[in-house]
Amino acid sequence: MDQRTDLSEFLRSRRARLRPEDVGLSPHGGRRRVPGLRREELAQLAGVSVAYYTRLEQGHGQNVSATVLEAIARALRLTQAEREHLAHLTKPVHRRSRASSRPQRVRPSLQWLIDSMEGVPVVVLGRRLDIIAWNRLGCAMFGDFAAMPAEQRNLAWQVFLVPDAHELYDNWEGKAADVVASLRLDAGLWPDDPRLASLIGELSVKSEEFRRLWASHDVRDKGHGVKDLHHPVAGRLTLAYETLRLPSDPDQVLLAYHAEPGSPSAESLRLLASWTATPAEP
Repeated sequence: MDQRTDLSEFLRSRRARLRPEDVGLSPHGGRRRVPGLRREELAQLAGVSVAYYTRLEQGHGQNVSATVLEAIARALRLTQAEREHLAHLTKPVHRRSRASSRPQRVRPSLQWLIDSMEGVPVVVLGRRLDIIAWNRLGCAMFGDFAAMPAEQRNLAWQVFLVPDAHELYDNWEGKAADVVASLRLDAGLWPDDPRLASLIGELSVKSEEFRRLWASHDVRDKGHGVKDLHHPVAGRLTLAYETLRLPSDPDQVLLAYHAEPGSPSAESLRLLASWTATPAEP
């Protein structure tokens, strides 16, 4: 992946989404050939020269200071996740290449913990959204990860290339957008990870929707919220989810789904957990 190109396209996309009136400028200033702010308007808001900002938007960001980056981030009204992504894109591209090639594994004690969470579907995500650990209810909810080839144990691969995902997520489009925005963050962190580049290439070739979302350059960190699911066994479920980043390994996050106590979804989740705990007939 070309980090200079990513920096250029990210800045252009963030500038294009702002209108002059959004930042207190007059919308009248001659005919506009492109949407959003002009470079000179953005440079004025950030307090830098047009030439300096133009050079940055062309991908020359290795020597930019933190003060200038902060000024540009404020002018572009970046979110916290977008600010972090911008900072990653302006750092040397080789800084974490050796670490990104190491296989990820969860600590045995963490696996014991998620196995003990019998009423909660849990998966652990690593770099590039690889699914690196799960519990029994997590498999029952999202797929038999142990039976999958390693390259398919990836959240983005599952969402875009498994047809059943469209049925599982009631708002598949929203889930797909969140997954791509999260994968964009990883691309900024690990720009020379060959496995990440291979994954993005495969998804781009096989999914038109992925190509469209990837071109938007949106970035969001994993967080918390609510998902409406339609499970083939448990039926319709409304589940809250939490993503917990592990302090000892910030490249791993624990993703847990749970239902409101006493709700129909809680009962359906309990029945699914009971079903998965029953040994199969020989």
